[in-house]
Amino acid sequence: MANTRSAMKRIKQNEKRRLRNRAARSTIRSALKTARTAAAEKSPQSKEVVLEAIRVLDRAVSRGIIHRNTAARKKSALARSVPR
Repeated sequence: MANTRSAMKRIKQNEKRRLRNRAARSTIRSALKTARTAAAEKSPQSKEVVLEAIRVLDRAVSRGIIHRNTAARKKSALARSVPR
């Protein structure tokens, strides 16, 4: 248990951020899964779905949820999976 008020505040902030990051990571995983299945099925809207997943990744990077190199790696894999 925290002894000081500042430590209590940090605990509250960390919990709030943990929940926010957890929700964001869930959104990222869902978008990636949708994009991968659309690309594998070669559906007509697969390009739009992949672009949406890339937007989600870029948003996560700008908010500091995932590292930019991780996002770049995932975006590259998605781009390769979609036929031109």
